[in-house]
Amino acid sequence: MKNNILLSTVLLTTLATPSLNATMFDDFNEVKKIVNDLQLEVTELREENVELSKELESISGNNSLETELEEDEEEESDLREDMEEMQEEISELNQQTSGDNLKLSVDFRTSLDNLQYKMTDGSSVKNSALMINRLWLNMSYKANENVSFTGQLAYNKAFGARSTGANPVGFETFDWITNENAYDDIVRVRSAYFYYVNDTFLSLDIPWTFSIGRRPSTGGHLINFREDDAAASPSGHSINVEFDGLSSKFTLNEEWGTYLKFCAGRGYSNAQPRFSATPYATADDTSNIDLGGLIFVPYSDGQYQLFTQFYYANNLIDAGPENPSDASTMDPSGFHTVGGLSSATMALIVAGIGNEWSDYLDETTLFLSAAASYTNPNSGSTMLGSADEELGISVWVGLNMPSLVSDEGFWGLEYNAGSKYWRSITYAEDTNIGSKIAARGDAYEIYFTEPLVEDSLSMQLRATYIDYRYTGSNGFFGSNTGTPVEIATLNSPAVVQSASDVRFYIRYKY
Repeated sequence: MKNNILLSTVLLTTLATPSLNATMFDDFNEVKKIVNDLQLEVTELREENVELSKELESISGNNSLETELEEDEEEESDLREDMEEMQEEISELNQQTSGDNLKLSVDFRTSLDNLQYKMTDGSSVKNSALMINRLWLNMSYKANENVSFTGQLAYNKAFGARSTGANPVGFETFDWITNENAYDDIVRVRSAYFYYVNDTFLSLDIPWTFSIGRRPSTGGHLINFREDDAAASPSGHSINVEFDGLSSKFTLNEEWGTYLKFCAGRGYSNAQPRFSATPYATADDTSNIDLGGLIFVPYSDGQYQLFTQFYYANNLIDAGPENPSDASTMDPSGFHTVGGLSSATMALIVAGIGNEWSDYLDETTLFLSAAASYTNPNSGSTMLGSADEELGISVWVGLNMPSLVSDEGFWGLEYNAGSKYWRSITYAEDTNIGSKIAARGDAYEIYFTEPLVEDSLSMQLRATYIDYRYTGSNGFFGSNTGTPVEIATLNSPAVVQSASDVRFYIRYKY
């Protein structure tokens, strides 16, 4: 047995060293064979150990077999020692074959959207077949039990288009949405961050985490149900944009699922271009957009979760000149600063309705969410068409239910409504007619998601309808693009009264 272990160690060292006469694939297969052989030996040793233990029990009360008992105990000790050494070898081999490499996975989706817009003058605009390919390349690496890395590369492109012509809007590559809209086939970094976790904080028995980088802040809580994804940290009711920043989570009560999470980030950097006279110095006519907030979950037991979120964002922007009659007041970036925004969100998530009333309700999720936004205009500026501080309100309810076709499929119904001055930061929401959550009006949605090939291939059919009551739902934070005007008073071919998006997709994940 000792010789086998020594031989495997020597072979491991040889395989871990690059060879001119063997390919990496051959080395990998050889190491896998060794791992399998060693695991088989461990299994056989364990079986021998069990049989030996039974034999020891049967002879332990017989004095005439005392010598045999001592010999068997010594043999059992040797077997255990061999098993421990072999297990160490297997762990080392596994690290060479899989544990010490960057893990990669693919998420590829092809979608077909039918977009319909009704304008306030009664005319219509449409695209009957918008086809889009979206690719996510996921990567992760765990250096040890405390530190890991996660990243995601992405492209999102309409069939036959790169948005370089046909009068592009100009903000398609804005940092908040650069990977979320169908722009081109350039692969960009969607997220990249390191993650630290520990069971104690400053000698206190408080599990905590810390992360910094380009954090995943799209597809957050509640909006993730229809997206068929795990929820990112923020509430999708008020934040759904790409962001660079940091976060730190503290678990306060594991039994109740209570935790507090601090988040901060920068959404726009006040820095001059690389080839200016003073590269990366601050520019006097622009301001950093910084956001700070916290997520507090007082209770989460697997069935019931109460989720709250608070944040403040400063130096928010509007597109176009600060003074519409004077184009010289527009920053070269196309934006100008108008003020700050406070936001508060509270949601109740019920994963399983009732107390075993039925199998169907046990697998049904209900959520209810309410959110508020509050503007804080700079002196001399206006936000959302007003120089005063304005309160906006939004509500959102939804059901996510088993599909009745398969055990893994599901379907859902959602409704949300926003008031006159409601403003969310949800520009990256995956709805091609504009964010339904940002709507100053009513939005309705129904979706059906079904697996086609186990966990790797799925399809979804989704319909979204938005009935606007006020303009500016998808604008920025100033008065040029964010002023709410009552839809019923308008008659214009340039103002949308209602919009619908019917989407079908096929998605591959591996």
